[in-house]
Amino acid sequence: MQIFTAKDAKTHFGAVLDLVQREPVLITRNNRPAGVFVSIEDLEGTYLADLLMEKEAGYDEWVSASTQDALAKHRANPDTGIQAGEIHQLVMQKVRAKIGSK
Repeated sequence: MQIFTAKDAKTHFGAVLDLVQREPVLITRNNRPAGVFVSIEDLEGTYLADLLMEKEAGYDEWVSASTQDALAKHRANPDTGIQAGEIHQLVMQKVRAKIGSK
């Protein structure tokens, strides 16, 4: 495993990305481990890879339809809607449900 300081990793980021395709790369800060870069291929078969790579069938169509629906509702009645805090709560509920179903 190659080791880079955070400063060197920043300066040579392209080289780090190339290297990570061959082996994990440890990043240190103040002489302590701060993180590890690994390729997506190295994560294959893990929960993290599934989370990063998952794209359900029909997702693009669902996003498009949902966006169009939201825009149509807004155009019909622009004074209604939900506050940012409510949106955050709804999104977090969906994320928790998605993670809990794994």
